[in-house]
Amino acid sequence: MGTVLPQGRLAIGMQLPIQSQSSIYREPWEAHAGAPELAAVARAADAAGFFYVAVCDHVAIPADKAEAMGTEWWDTVATLGWLAGITEQVHLLSHVYVPAYRHPLQVAKAFATLDVVSGGRVILGVGAGHVEGEFEVLGVPFAERGKLLDESIDALRAAFAEDWPTLPGPRWPAADLGQHPRPIQEDGPPIWVGGSSPAAIRRAAQRGDGWLPQGPVTPEIVAKIHELREAAGRHDPFDLGALIGATYVGEADWDLGEPALTGSPDKLAHVLRKFAGLGVGQVQIRLKSRSVDELVDQIGRFGAEVIPQLTV
Repeated sequence: MGTVLPQGRLAIGMQLPIQSQSSIYREPWEAHAGAPELAAVARAADAAGFFYVAVCDHVAIPADKAEAMGTEWWDTVATLGWLAGITEQVHLLSHVYVPAYRHPLQVAKAFATLDVVSGGRVILGVGAGHVEGEFEVLGVPFAERGKLLDESIDALRAAFAEDWPTLPGPRWPAADLGQHPRPIQEDGPPIWVGGSSPAAIRRAAQRGDGWLPQGPVTPEIVAKIHELREAAGRHDPFDLGALIGATYVGEADWDLGEPALTGSPDKLAHVLRKFAGLGVGQVQIRLKSRSVDELVDQIGRFGAEVIPQLTV
């Protein structure tokens, strides 16, 4: 599959607030927000020229993880389907979906349908998962999560590409089962693999159409990805991502609560363009805010004053 990223400029995406509320990144105002606020943010990103908005994936949070992770995790497919109906241009990314929690044919049906109702705007971001208690309650072996993700990706490729796919297993063998609707995108939504562990980087290079890092992007990691892809005989385009973290357009007159990239639009664009020099095609930012109105304003400013400067 070819790249889905725009050519000639760095693409910008964001994880949506409200739909996931981990204590690591949740803003206080999100605790009292809901669908109307989430819609306002998604529509603002759509209008501002963001390349994607992203939704997380957790089914149920064990009690011993709830203090740090919270329990507010909206269903990925239901939320992306709703977003497809209230946006027009922005891509819809699962960041990240744990396909091993479901049969690959179930995942393929859900994301093929999303591709149809969104007009071909879906990107399937996948990961191995990390919450052992969640695996246990779903009856999925946590220790095999890497192998299961590999099998899931291969099965999804087949299900997206063929009307009557054969899934060899070993966990999910299937044959002589047809699925419609077919995805709009040729061979189905692109699959971006998340994670920065050696196994995740290897999986992204060998099986993915792109990489969603969870840590810093360095020249050494980029070189390793290219090396792994070359060894695997993969010469198709590949969508490298970067994660910039907390960002604020302008100089905040309030305590952002964490280190953040702040300053003039020129400064922000200058910093972001450096990623393009590494071969990165998309960067995910997290705009700081004290209210939904401030976040919508920040998105608008970023779209109007920073994105036009991201030509490469």
